[in-house]
Amino acid sequence: MPKNSMEIKVLVINAGSSSIKYQLYQMPQARVLAKGIIERIGDEKAKLSHFYNGKMFCLEKKVENHQEGMDLILDTLTGKKAGVIGDIGQIGAVGHRVVHGAEEFTGSVIIDDKVIASVEKFVDLAPLHNPSNLTGIRAARHNLPDVTQVACFDTAFHTSIPEVAYMYALPYEMYEKYRARRYGFHGTSHRYVARKAGQLLGKHKYELNAITCHLGNGCSISAVKGGKSVDTSMGFTPLEGVVMGTRSGDFDPAILFYLIEKGYDVKTLNIMCNKRSGLLGLSGISNDMRELEELSREGNRRAKLAIDVFCYRIKKYIGAYLAVLGGVDCIVFTGGIGENSASIRGQICSNMDLFQIMLDSQANNRAVGTDVKISAQDSKIAVFVICTNEEAAIAKDTYELTSRTKR
Repeated sequence: MPKNSMEIKVLVINAGSSSIKYQLYQMPQARVLAKGIIERIGDEKAKLSHFYNGKMFCLEKKVENHQEGMDLILDTLTGKKAGVIGDIGQIGAVGHRVVHGAEEFTGSVIIDDKVIASVEKFVDLAPLHNPSNLTGIRAARHNLPDVTQVACFDTAFHTSIPEVAYMYALPYEMYEKYRARRYGFHGTSHRYVARKAGQLLGKHKYELNAITCHLGNGCSISAVKGGKSVDTSMGFTPLEGVVMGTRSGDFDPAILFYLIEKGYDVKTLNIMCNKRSGLLGLSGISNDMRELEELSREGNRRAKLAIDVFCYRIKKYIGAYLAVLGGVDCIVFTGGIGENSASIRGQICSNMDLFQIMLDSQANNRAVGTDVKISAQDSKIAVFVICTNEEAAIAKDTYELTSRTKR
């Protein structure tokens, strides 16, 4: 740690529609002091799961809204039963995950009234996420009014994507009037694993060319050139791209027009594409890859089909981004599936000898929950499993912006 560097505790908040995830960091060491989640906010009984000092503290009680949820988090962090700090005055900054920053925010920013107004302006671009993110910001500002609050945007890393990659071939006025374009998501994760891959390869962050694959219930692939995102699979919304847990990914939009003529309404089709498609829709069983892999091994044809389509679509995107980038240092797998499923990684990277991408099967099978190279010695392109840590990236951004303002 550099001499004279400021030490503070940073609280990271990720507010969902009925939940709040949180982590408390000691910075700049990036040491996690406590983390947890409140689920079922607004129900008769919300559940708090709080992890600290190798222990777990759980509590069920009524939590009416996010403000009460924030009160409970701060009470827990400072309480006698499971607290890790003496009082909330020890929290030096708060970092918030915000899903959509549109074209306005190219990086993390200190929150003020103008930032809040802008995030409100983008609510119609992320109606399921930005309102919840704003609720978390307001609750934290209420409890910690004198503490620096920072917004970290999922879309920010992708604002470097060039016009040729983000424009849709719709009438241009759709962009001018409604800003209909590719935005991309999971940006904090893609940035984090790209930076970590650069470190593992001994490259400066702006020297790295990589394809980063964030594979979980939501999935996205990004092309990173010179350390910057130049293309990504998710688009105007997180629905576009590869097959996901319950989202369809790419398909012919004329199918929707056809189904409307058959009597389906817009709401039903929206639910179908976002909640009933993807792995769940193909298999008819589950959106959980672990369950599908087990059923596939037992001979379930639909489970195998879902897995095969999932891997095939990801392979197609990797091939496209190899062409876009012209030269690639590495491919990175991250996210719940990317970090934990050796068989999925193996299937995606199979028969790619033409690009000199080859896995070390033993290294691949051992790679669970750790940052490790899984490519063979003679693989021209390195392949890594890297555990994403969006919270650590948010804590780092928050610390750096806070330190800058206090110098």
